[in-house]
Amino acid sequence: MKNIMIIGATSAMAKEVAKLYAIEGANLYLIARDSEKLTRMQDDLIVRGAQSVQVNIFDAENFDSHQALIEEGFQTLGSVDALLIAHGSLPDQERCQEDSLKAIEEININGISVISLLTHAANIMEKKKSGSITVITSVAGDRGRQSNYVYGSAKGMVSIFLQGLSQRLNKSSVHVLDIKPGFVDTPMTSKFEKGVLWADPIAVAKIIKRRIESNSNFSYAPGFWLLIMTIIKSVPRVIFNKISL
Repeated sequence: MKNIMIIGATSAMAKEVAKLYAIEGANLYLIARDSEKLTRMQDDLIVRGAQSVQVNIFDAENFDSHQALIEEGFQTLGSVDALLIAHGSLPDQERCQEDSLKAIEEININGISVISLLTHAANIMEKKKSGSITVITSVAGDRGRQSNYVYGSAKGMVSIFLQGLSQRLNKSSVHVLDIKPGFVDTPMTSKFEKGVLWADPIAVAKIIKRRIESNSNFSYAPGFWLLIMTIIKSVPRVIFNKISL
């Protein structure tokens, strides 16, 4: 029986990951900002077979609350086999360009809050010398683009943080995984036109769970984004700056 903690549990990919673990009879501790969605999700996961489902609400920008939030989750579950952090927002790039406070808000939600939560969770798991940490970031963090560089910079910051955290926690047998999805058809991306590169959140959730359980270090989800981002990162800046992306 597995003990799973998910932060940002009501997001599309996280919900599907929770369903996969519920079917296997896991104990789930779900954290999100919307109590009504959490309650509905709690009932659904119990029906699907979860051994237990506990829920808690949080404010990503209330950094002072993060330590108690993480500690309560660990105490409730007793031990955490896998922690998944999946919360975030997709900002309006133009608005962020016009309003520095909005840009800072989005950096806080997508970057600083994740690092805050990771810091508290890592300290506990390092002492216990077990478990895994997985964070959903984005391919947007691989290279800054004019269309979403506020979002991308936050995700890139988290990815760099995870690289160092992985090296640190490897000594304590705690696995750290950075999941970088490409385009995923979720409510957050509902306004975008969909094409062949878009993935279903159910498919991505299966990838995430499989990589958690295999202690994989491969980030891109689906895997073909490795090739796409390798090409994008290799374009010289003098050429890249003339491209509309």
